Amino acid sequence: MRTSGLFLSTLKEAPSEAEILSHRLMIRAGMIRRVSGGIYTWMPIGLRVLRKVEDIIREEMNKAGALEISMPIVQPGELWQESGRWAAYGPELLRLKDRHDRDFVIQPTSEEVVTSIVHNELRSYRQLPVHFYQIQTKFRDERRPRFGVMRGREFVMKDGYSFHADYADLEREYSNMHETYSRIFSRMGLKFRSVKADTGTIGGTGSHEFHVLADSGEDAIAYCATSEFAANVELAEAIAPDVQRPPPSKAIQEVHTPGKETCNDVVDLLGATIESSVKAIALISDPAGQKKQFNLLLLRGDHSLNEVKLSKLPGFVSFRFASEAEILQAMHCEPGYIGPVGVAADIRIVADHSVTKMADFICGANRENYHLAGVNWARDLPEPALVADIRNVVVGDPSPDGNGSLELCRGIEVGHIFQLRTKYSEALKCTFVDASGQLKPAEMGCYGIGVTRVVAAAIEQNHDDKGIVFPDAIAPFRVALVPIGMKKSEMVRATATLLYEALGSRGIDVLLDDRDERPGVLLADMELIGIPHRIVIGERGLREGNVEYQGRRDSESQLISKDHCVNFIISRLSQ
Repeated sequence: MRTSGLFLSTLKEAPSEAEILSHRLMIRAGMIRRVSGGIYTWMPIGLRVLRKVEDIIREEMNKAGALEISMPIVQPGELWQESGRWAAYGPELLRLKDRHDRDFVIQPTSEEVVTSIVHNELRSYRQLPVHFYQIQTKFRDERRPRFGVMRGREFVMKDGYSFHADYADLEREYSNMHETYSRIFSRMGLKFRSVKADTGTIGGTGSHEFHVLADSGEDAIAYCATSEFAANVELAEAIAPDVQRPPPSKAIQEVHTPGKETCNDVVDLLGATIESSVKAIALISDPAGQKKQFNLLLLRGDHSLNEVKLSKLPGFVSFRFASEAEILQAMHCEPGYIGPVGVAADIRIVADHSVTKMADFICGANRENYHLAGVNWARDLPEPALVADIRNVVVGDPSPDGNGSLELCRGIEVGHIFQLRTKYSEALKCTFVDASGQLKPAEMGCYGIGVTRVVAAAIEQNHDDKGIVFPDAIAPFRVALVPIGMKKSEMVRATATLLYEALGSRGIDVLLDDRDERPGVLLADMELIGIPHRIVIGERGLREGNVEYQGRRDSESQLISKDHCVNFIISRLSQ
């Protein structure tokens, strides 16, 4: 393709609404244009990248035995009501009515529709397994869409759904998809990690997320450098300390800590370590059909609460942080000075494992401007009502697999696979007759890739101060030809045309920049849009039989013979 026919519209500066680097670069490179909050038009150069991502996904999914279908974007509300997600999904589900006052939704995902299809089409275990997938537009009415296509309202997703006669076969396909996703992201040239993850609102039992590694990632990932362990921090287990609790060695005492409401401020005042302090977090849990419960959660001063872990404990499916008024009523104290000593009997104490191994610790005194030091379990307060892993792991924690210690990195979630089991098949009566003649619900798997999100994540991982640095496989073009003074020099024009046709005839995706612009503009644009390989053709170099090659990741350019240029490029593309 020639640039003159591409509608290349680059910008020197991104608009102020662009918050993160990928958003800024995608707008500057002319890949996307904003239509409304969280809704974008994909311009020609951006769509080329998107289609290349889709092509890799489609090839690998087909190779893995999945069958592509296309399900409707607008779906009947009755299916969502039948599954229970009409109410459970929340305001992110865009609901609407047609002219007959019937309920519909704009699909954010398609478990209901695909399960309905299988319910109507399949009868016997002999027809299983089956795996359907689609690459389709989705819509989620995000409260605060941001970061461009990274968290938009309208987006493209690959969603796949498999149906099985038994759990063993679901596990087989789950493993197949784990391998397939790994091939997909490897082919895209992305650095990624597969991590154990929480199933969230989708439901089911097992789940893995696939994260593109980037410092700007929203998700924290815990991994072990000496083993295969990796998990989202939300799910990573903090191993209980395998030590005996030391006996008390200090007397409990009340210390004056005026204005010191945080653990860091208190230990600085007392000349203690943060590891010797305990923080108290007040929560209200609201179990279904039961009385509200005031809870005091205890964590070591340097640890943070993991709300996902907490939500899995009995009685904490529904909880919220207590208001200041609720804390004053229950604890008779300002929030910054609350602690577990001497609390009312109806307050439930929930302690992290690490806190129960502490002795002589520091905590709030339940009196404004005061803390307690030298606090010990059994002597100064009863053992906690509930002990559990309720904290986020930190660097240096033992790896849950027993091999080494944990490190942390940031990642952008681009894929997620689930073992749904029978959650939707039971709700939507998707059953089959097994080999013994019994009616059984199908075992289900669910497999998603955020296609538009992959593009943004690739840019977050691959960029420099000049612009995007696309991996070869998903770049809009693999080679850029940049003739200098093409309109003025017949030699430059002829050479550029010859190379353009020769590379194109070999199936190489090449862009010839035939605009009548200054060299600086031409070079800057090719760097901005991230084309991996660039050939500069100038009259001075041609007189000596050379053109100039530079890879997008190379710090320096090199001269190559114009007669060997095509073979040189082919050799570089095969590396």
